[in-house]
Parts: sequence; C-alpha cells; structure tokens
Amino acid sequence: MLKTLMASIREYKKAAIATPLIVSGEVVMEVAIPFVTAQLINAIQAGATVADMLPYAGILVAMALASLAFGIGAGLTCSEASCGFAKNLRHDVFAAVQRFSFANIDQFSSSSLVTRLTTDIMNVQLAYMMIIRTAIRCPMLLLAGIIMGFVMGGPMAIVYVIVVPILGFGLYKVVRTVHPIFRAVFHKYDALNESIEENVTGMRDVKSYVRQDFEKEKFGRAAQDVCRDFTKAEKILALNTPMMNLAVFTVFAVVIQFGSYLIVSTHGVALNVGQFSALTTYGFMILMALMMVSMVFAMITMAQESAERIVEVIETVPTIKNPENPVTEMADGAIDFNGVTFKYSEKAENAALTDIDLHIASGETIGIMGGTGSAKTSLVNLISRLYDVTEGSVKVGGVDVRDYDLEFLRNNVAVVLQKNVLFSGTIKENLRWGDPDASYDELVEVCKLAQADEFIQGFPQKYDTYIEQGGTNVSGGQKQRLCIARALLKHPKVLILDDSTSAVDTKTDALIREGLAQYLPETTKIIIAQRTSSVEHADRILVLDNGRIAGLGTHDELMESCDIYRETYISQNRTSEDIEGTEAPALDVPATEGGVADER
Repeated sequence: MLKTLMASIREYKKAAIATPLIVSGEVVMEVAIPFVTAQLINAIQAGATVADMLPYAGILVAMALASLAFGIGAGLTCSEASCGFAKNLRHDVFAAVQRFSFANIDQFSSSSLVTRLTTDIMNVQLAYMMIIRTAIRCPMLLLAGIIMGFVMGGPMAIVYVIVVPILGFGLYKVVRTVHPIFRAVFHKYDALNESIEENVTGMRDVKSYVRQDFEKEKFGRAAQDVCRDFTKAEKILALNTPMMNLAVFTVFAVVIQFGSYLIVSTHGVALNVGQFSALTTYGFMILMALMMVSMVFAMITMAQESAERIVEVIETVPTIKNPENPVTEMADGAIDFNGVTFKYSEKAENAALTDIDLHIASGETIGIMGGTGSAKTSLVNLISRLYDVTEGSVKVGGVDVRDYDLEFLRNNVAVVLQKNVLFSGTIKENLRWGDPDASYDELVEVCKLAQADEFIQGFPQKYDTYIEQGGTNVSGGQKQRLCIARALLKHPKVLILDDSTSAVDTKTDALIREGLAQYLPETTKIIIAQRTSSVEHADRILVLDNGRIAGLGTHDELMESCDIYRETYISQNRTSEDIEGTEAPALDVPATEGGVADER
C-alpha cells in the first residue's frame, strides 16, 4: 500500500525530503536552548554581571531566530509536498477510474468513488503532512529530550524512560480499538453521499411525488449513523488527553519533589538550579512530543482505512485491456457474433446472452426489439467492447474486437444511449466530443441531420448556448438529438442507437433515420427501439427474448413468423376498427408510446 501511495509523490520528492531535514535543524535548536539557558541560570547564580550574560543572550536569540527560520521553512516545504502529493494522488485515482471497464465500474458506486476522491484523499494528505513533519519531529524531540535529561539530571531522568513505554502502550491500545470503527464509518460515508446523489439527481421526482420529508428522514438516518460511529471513535481517542495529563502531572510531581530535595539537601552539588530548570523543560518537551505522537497516531489511524480504499481503486486491474499488438485498421462495418454467450460476472448464475449467432453486412441497417431484460443493450455493448464475451467471439470488419486498439475501436463504433449525458459547457463544446477539430459548418450539418439545428437556432446564443450540468436546461428529446449529432461527427463504421429516439415524436424519428441513411450510407446502423415504427423499414429486424434470438428478418417476414413481433406491432398500431380480443403485447411497451414528443 505504501509503495502505491509513494508513487504519487513524483515531482514533490525534493520538498518531501527537505522537510524532515529542516525539521531536524529545528529540533536541534529546541533541544539546545534549554541547555544554554541552564548555563545562563548557573552564571546568574554565581554572580555574573550583565556583560557576562550578554554572550548567552546573543546565543539564545540566535538559536530562537534559527528555530523560527527552520520552522517557517519546514512549514513551506511540508505544505508544498503534502498538497502536491494530494493533487497527484487525486489525479492517479481519477485516471484509474477512467481506465475502468464497465465490469470494474460495477464494483464501485459513484458515491463511493466521490468519497475516495475527496474525504479519503484529504485524510491521507493530512496524515502525510504529519508524517513528514510532526512524525519526524516528535521522535527526535523525544529521544533528544531523554538524552539531555540524563545529561542534565542524571539518574532522576529515569522517570521519563519509565513513563514513555506506559504511554506508548496506552496509545497502541487506543489505536487498535478505533481502527475498526473508522473502517466501518467510511463505508457509511459512502451511503451518506449516495443519499445526497440520489436526492439531487432525482429532485424533480422527489418534488413531483412530494417525498421531501421521506428523503430528509432517510438522509437524517444516514447522517446520524455516521455521527454515532465518529462519536464513538472520538470518545476513545479523547482518552489520549487524560492519559497525557496524568503522565505530565505525575512526572512533574516526581521531578519537582526529588529535584527540590536534591538542591536543598546537597546545596546544589548533586543538582543545581540550572540543571533543575533544564530537566523540567526537557520533561515538558518529552511529554509534549508524546502528545503530538498521539495526535499523529490518531490521524494515521483514520487515514489508514482511507489509504486502503484509495489503493483499492488504483490497484484495480481493468478487466478489458489493449492487446500487445493492437489492430488499428478496420476494413468495414461488418459485424459477426459467433456462438456468443455472455455473463456479467463469473459468479452470475444465468447468462445475459446465450448462443447468439448473428451476421450483419457492412452498411446494413438492423433494428433490435425485445422486452425489458431481453439483453438488447448487453448485445450492443459487446460490439464496442464495453464488456468482453464469456464464450464465442464478436468481430467487426472481420477482426475480433479483442484484437483492436480500444480507442480506435470505440472511435469507429459510436454509441448513442437512451440515457444521454450532456456535460456542462456550450453546445459547441458538447458536440465536439465527437470530433475536437470539427468546423462550425460541420456542427450545423450534423445537427440538421439529427433534427437539432431548428431548436438550437431558437436559442438566443444558438450554438454558444450554455448547457447546464446533466443538460437540465434542455428537454429529453433535445438531449437525444444533440447526442446523435455528436456521434455523427465521428463518421463511424458502426453507429448504434440504443433507444436514443424514445423521447422524440414519430415524425422527427423518421426524419432522423432518413438523414442517417443519406449521411452515412456505408455505415452499419443498429437501432434499438421499443416502437416498431422506428425499425420496420430496417433491412432486418432482430427480436430478442431472455437473451436469445426469437426472430430475425424483415418486417413482413417477422409479421408472419414471429409471434412476439407481430403482437407488439398490432398492439402499437391498433385502431378502433381492430379486432377485439387481440392478445396482450409480448413487450412491456405502453400502447400510448408512439408519437408523444418529449419537448419543452
């Protein structure tokens, strides 16, 4: 774990090394000051004049200034090292997430990843800052204080040697007790963030169903759960202070009692006032060092679980990787499914797809229909290698998709999802995800094909209109058309529309399909839809049922041979003159879902 975390130090290694070196100078000054002060006290006791004291005063002032300079320097380098480390670590975690396959993403919730990128990294940053400064300073002060205590106080300093291991054992027990609590509390942090994320994302539904009170209660329970565990951990950590105070008062009582006795009984021979003063100062220094050690231990204990969660993300091996010698040429958009079986995980009992044999010619338009859970999306996800097949193979352009360079493959297989995502930025910036170098004329052209130009021209700033995060300031149908236009800019060999016209009316849907046929005549087009009107003019239509092929052919062929397709078609196109008693549709598609536009 430490090796993985240290890899994120990189260009801030010099600052990280400089900090403990500067801290060493600070410790030397702090330890030397009581020693010189003791000499000054002895000189005063011996009747030194002001002139005699000036050299001591000059040395003390110089040491104090040097200690101040070392302290400022350590603070600057420590800040640079810790903040830089956190920046690199955050970058490395985010980069690891970007490498994830869909299977990897399924292992982590989005709220958990947000917690790891924010709270967990902050905890590790604070621990790292303490380690390179405080955790170096405290042991050095502790050791130097004990040594100087023996130098100045002789055998009486043995009290420090006795109290240190006792306190150390107490700190160890505290750390061992709170670590499991912190481990549990960070998982509850994930649940808390998930509650926030769900509420913000579904705010319209929450208000529509008047569920604000329910959501507040749910969030309150999650927050109370986190509070309860943190309170329990803090109560245990709070034992550090009384333990330290008990040790401080005990040590000072012993030192003052026996020190005073030695000074008086031996008339300053066994122990003089200067030595007694230094011994007291070193005792306070030792105990304060121990107190800081306890703080460091508490922070490291909290950060340990955070570090493990961060490293878990960084060390997660993507299930989908580039081959050693990737193919970067694609002959055409022909697609072949050969004996494909697919499971979402090795532990899954049932396969999402079973025995799929499908061959699509380049430039062909294929419609895909099926009920919810029939694995339509699972099928097309294999084409762009968002998942890998469990058995069999998927080929595009005659080459197994596992042999292609991933970036090359996904640039040539464009996917437009039903749940489209637009990012904060202008319409231009969102469209140029498809092609960063696209000209304004190209943007307008693809938007006209996607039937998006008309509503864009209606905005005051047209293509410079700012899209809010998640595209909340445009309708569902407008988002879908913008995402189709974005995909067209890729000029892909294969274009997949995964129910991506569900929020537009049938007329607009037909115009989009007509535009695609004219603009990308040689591109293989796969259209997943719930409406038969969206696919009935396709070259062939594939009907899926429970992950198996239930029918394949033209509209006319399926009307004769496939009960599922025929019943769906009749249910969606029935009129008042249709024969009563037509069987219920095989697909769970509402009869009203045909031409209602989702527009604002």
